[in-house]
Amino acid sequence: MSDAVLFDARDDGIAVITINRPEQRNCLSREVREALYAAWDRFENDDALRIAILTGAGEKSFCAGGDLKEMVKTGMAVPARDFIPVPYDNLELSKPTIAAVNGFAFAGGWLIAQACDLCVASTNAKFAITEVKVGRGSPWAAPLIHMIPQRIMMEIILTGKPITAQRAYEIGLVNRLSEPEALLDTAIELAKEVLEGAPLSVKAGRETVMLATEMGRAAALQSARAAHELTYNSQDAQEGPRAFAEKRKPEWKGR
Repeated sequence: MSDAVLFDARDDGIAVITINRPEQRNCLSREVREALYAAWDRFENDDALRIAILTGAGEKSFCAGGDLKEMVKTGMAVPARDFIPVPYDNLELSKPTIAAVNGFAFAGGWLIAQACDLCVASTNAKFAITEVKVGRGSPWAAPLIHMIPQRIMMEIILTGKPITAQRAYEIGLVNRLSEPEALLDTAIELAKEVLEGAPLSVKAGRETVMLATEMGRAAALQSARAAHELTYNSQDAQEGPRAFAEKRKPEWKGR
């Protein structure tokens, strides 16, 4: 893999993926995009890794979005469908993800943070959908309506003005805040909390949340029941209650 993106496969089931171009504000240059595709593919295909944390090197920028100089050079109009690697969109991922946002998460940086399942932000983080400032578009922001209120989403998109990490937390875009020096530790703590759950239960639970954002109540309930059938019939579904009764920590098998 290119050093544009660092990949740390920890022995606790957590992968830490770091955009490593702080001198370029970790923007989504071609080099970074290609390296991100490779990193996500490695994560998805490693059975020992159950959750990933996406972050940026340095404290100034998580990701400042697309490389505008590159866009000018190539004369890019409508971006190709696979222009930016987006978890669960043009990337097939079956495991949960956490964005650990340090500094700026602007435009495409907001996009990749938004695409992750959970988000931790340092107190110095700022989020913005800046496309109106440079004559570009933000169709990718459509799923944001399931995360924050309509009026707030409208203001963010139409003004292009940044919001603070505290504001992002208040409107529900961010799960947890931390001091900059504790950002990765906070994200790892959240990841470990997810990993305490039975793997099949976590997988089905994530699918339920996504189904609920795309369907009406009755259809979502029906689909969620189907998504959980494997979980209910698994060995872990018997191990969990047994461990509780025996007052010990469950030993998950993921089957």
